[in-house]
Amino acid sequence: MTPDTSTAHGRIGTKSLGAVAIRFCGDSGDGMQLTGGQFTNASALFGNDIATFPDFPAEIRAPRGSTYGVSGFQVQFASTEIYTPGDAVNALVAMNPAGFKTNISDVEPGGIVIVNEDEFAKGNFRKCGYEDGYNPLEDDELNRRYQIFKVPMSRLTRESLADMGMGAKDIDRCRNMYALGIVYWLYDRRIETTVDFLNEYFGKQKNQPQIAEINVRALKAGYYFGETAELFPVRYHVAPAKLKAGKYRKISGNEATVLGFVTAAAKAGKKLFYASYPITPASEIIHGLARLKHYGVMTFQAEDEIGAVCAAIGAAFAGDFALCGTSGPGLALKAEAIGLAVMFELPLVVIDVQRAGPATGMPTKTEQADLLQAMFGRPSESPCVIVAPRSPSDCFDMAVEAFRLAVHCMCPVLFLSDGYLANGAEPWLLPDLDAIHPIEVNHPTETNNPEGPYLPYKRDPETLARPWVIPGTSGLEHRIGGLEKQDVTGNISYDPDNHEHMVRTRAAKVLKAAQIIPPLEVRGPDSGDVLLLGWGGTYGAITTAGDELRRRGHSVSTAHLRYINPFPSNLGDVLSRFNTIIIPELNLGQLRMLIRDRFLIDVIGINEVRGKMFQVDALVKKTLEIMTNRSASVCDRRLNSMP
Repeated sequence: MTPDTSTAHGRIGTKSLGAVAIRFCGDSGDGMQLTGGQFTNASALFGNDIATFPDFPAEIRAPRGSTYGVSGFQVQFASTEIYTPGDAVNALVAMNPAGFKTNISDVEPGGIVIVNEDEFAKGNFRKCGYEDGYNPLEDDELNRRYQIFKVPMSRLTRESLADMGMGAKDIDRCRNMYALGIVYWLYDRRIETTVDFLNEYFGKQKNQPQIAEINVRALKAGYYFGETAELFPVRYHVAPAKLKAGKYRKISGNEATVLGFVTAAAKAGKKLFYASYPITPASEIIHGLARLKHYGVMTFQAEDEIGAVCAAIGAAFAGDFALCGTSGPGLALKAEAIGLAVMFELPLVVIDVQRAGPATGMPTKTEQADLLQAMFGRPSESPCVIVAPRSPSDCFDMAVEAFRLAVHCMCPVLFLSDGYLANGAEPWLLPDLDAIHPIEVNHPTETNNPEGPYLPYKRDPETLARPWVIPGTSGLEHRIGGLEKQDVTGNISYDPDNHEHMVRTRAAKVLKAAQIIPPLEVRGPDSGDVLLLGWGGTYGAITTAGDELRRRGHSVSTAHLRYINPFPSNLGDVLSRFNTIIIPELNLGQLRMLIRDRFLIDVIGINEVRGKMFQVDALVKKTLEIMTNRSASVCDRRLNSMP
């Protein structure tokens, strides 16, 4: 948080900053997601570029005050374009000791820490595992390392609302708004956006106007406390960002996914059918789609994962745009039915919002460990197209691409999102819908075999896709099922040569999709020492790390795969132009394995499975270590080869 300029305003200085990362944390009932979301909205409307990441507790009912129940929300807002919610936290707002304990290590040295002093009591210290007699607010080392500001938020909130005639429980729920008011003042944000939100949100609910009023009063009380208490020696200002001109909105990955698939159906003139079984972090997708039934969207909550995917296959057979969604454990349960869709050769899209596993694992944390499952996690040879959005807003574009490819290839497409993208948010430049190319769908109405039965597996010679016939079309009746098909006729066949032909044809059909996939783009030099290659949600961290390494004078480029099966047709050429390929992944090296197998080249992995996104500083450091070690190894080989 390096200041650009400093000015005086009375006895309080004002510093202009390029970017700030703030984290709100507290118990899961303290309203941290609402607080962080409102600060994000205010910053977005102010004109800053933003990137957020909410951090939810995995326990459904963790004991209050325990570290297991801590909920957090981080937002970075900036005057320049940014790609991540930030590494080190510049300012932490901790509503209780558990939030303080689990998050304080992420605060930068000299960073701001604002705590609700009233919650820092012996009972709460015991709940979060502090030793008896220890108070972190009295720790000399912590006070030297951070700027800790103790604010009795609970007491001040109660005092500001004492004349409202409300119960203590309702008043205490407003502490998050008091904290938000303080932070609004500290970072020069306008409170009107949140005032309007509170009045509208609670005004729509029966007998809730008074709830809106006490929250608004708490927000204003916190803001005026920051203004009058003279607790903070400096206020901070982050100027609006100079982004591409246009109309923006804040959007999360799951929200963009919803809008993208609805747009895809509209571009094809199709109804969208979505089937799912609730699972974190994909559940918000069915909530979002259910609210859009006026756009012809049909949603179905099945009794289990298998029922959901089979219902979607039925919708695809009937001629609708068929979609189902899940996370890693659910994708495993859908495996056999996805293989059925491979055999049917129907356009089905399966969303996998990846999370940390295996089994239940850490269901609210992020990971990228389903890639090999998406590639190979079905019986026999069952190739599918795989796409992976790189940012929350990119989920919209790749959703449209997923259905475009599903129809083009007449096969299942797996859409690999992840918890980091699904829950994170950023500004989204609203697209020109007219500029999005229509998705061409052709349902035959005439037979392709006038001299005999219809031929359901007579393929397009360019794409190898079979026709998509609407059931009941006169004269186009045909057999369909899970048994192997005879080439062209679709009859059941146990012929060994036919089976091998069909297996190879289905695989070739997927590979042919590379003809309509855009080439891989490289950020930085087109060739050189190092290429950082990534996929999925690591885009922001990898891109920022690459920019920083080039700023330091290193020959490092970055590229990001949004199409994984098939790969972009120029990937091999791109890889050949760099001396060292490094792949950072939130797994133990799954893309690295695929790249080594396909291109027979050495690839170095940077791998983490901590349920968290890469820190940019850590990526920079590890990349430099690899570059140093490779350079030393080359020198050693040259010395050993000398006579």
